[in-house]
Amino acid sequence: TVITNLFSAMPYIGKDLVQWMWGGFAVDNATLTRFYTLHFLVPFVIAGGTFVHLLFLHESGSNNPLGLGSSSKLIPFHSYYTYKDLVGFVVLFTVLCGLAFFSPDFLSDPENFIPANPLVTPVHIQPEWYFLYAYAILRSIL
Repeated sequence: TVITNLFSAMPYIGKDLVQWMWGGFAVDNATLTRFYTLHFLVPFVIAGGTFVHLLFLHESGSNNPLGLGSSSKLIPFHSYYTYKDLVGFVVLFTVLCGLAFFSPDFLSDPENFIPANPLVTPVHIQPEWYFLYAYAILRSIL
């Protein structure tokens, strides 16, 4: 609810927008259904946009900022770059699957293995690594 409440700061439409996103006056089953549907559909929208982008790029060609006609020295995308990218993807995917299947503890946070105790608060609570920049800004202000 913290992230969705950020939209309530928008002038004039903020509170109505939050109620529309929530599907009511509080986070409920409708909210979870909406956000689950959103998280399910976003990868398909991104894949579709990527396909349309590649289709337009294939039809019109890449933009040349110098305006020079250098079509004689072009390397075709398919077969050369496609196979190179495919090999890189397969290698990285194999390494990731190997780590996930044969050593799952290697990729997880060690604090996940500590039994939860609702009566004791940890000494230092900090966000995940991808939010540490915002946490540092917040700590420097307060």
